Amino acid sequence: RRARPVRLCQDCHRHYRRLLAQYGSIARAVGNSSESHNCAKSILTSDRLQMVVTLSEFFNETWETANCANCLKNSSEGLSNSTVEFLDLFNKSLTCFEHNLQGQAIDLSPNNYTEVCKNCNKTYKMLNDLYNNLQRMNRQGGESGHSAHLCIDVEDAMNITRKLWSRTFNCSVPCSDTVPVIAVSSFILFLPIVFYLSSFLHSKQKKRILILPKRIQSNASLVNIQEKYS
Repeated sequence: RRARPVRLCQDCHRHYRRLLAQYGSIARAVGNSSESHNCAKSILTSDRLQMVVTLSEFFNETWETANCANCLKNSSEGLSNSTVEFLDLFNKSLTCFEHNLQGQAIDLSPNNYTEVCKNCNKTYKMLNDLYNNLQRMNRQGGESGHSAHLCIDVEDAMNITRKLWSRTFNCSVPCSDTVPVIAVSSFILFLPIVFYLSSFLHSKQKKRILILPKRIQSNASLVNIQEKYS
């Protein structure tokens, strides 16, 4: 239950910052010719696995892979304003879902979730729009100054909400691209009609042009016959 949604960045950023500070102090002490040199060296290299170094590398890799920096302010002292806003809307969406379920179990069995779809549509749409805006901001640098994926906390929260909304509750997903898609589809649908209509009109015009000299020749022959017998 506590594994999802992921809360790695929002719950661990203070601990991770302290870890970096402590490890940095130990690493710097290794390079100094002081009394702390032997102690620091013993901490980092005394065992065959070099466990402290290995764990530090693991934490750094996990933090970077999770893109936690994109949830934090530039100083990494706390969550960015946009992340706080998103998580607040996410919690409101889950609260709305639970409030409108009326004691029904959340599973994949077919149930009537009309109340959920109707009463939570506004909150869900706001959450979905904010997520799309965060993605656009993040591609341009955003608040954190990192251009990459959104942090795992935000991505996982949105994935969970979308699965609940579309698969579990079977609600329609609002799509801002509906009108352009319909317009393009209609244009493609009518292309064959326009093509065949233009071809038909062009062939009729061509046929009319080809027949015209024959009629002129016929009229000229008629005049010659009339002059001959007059």
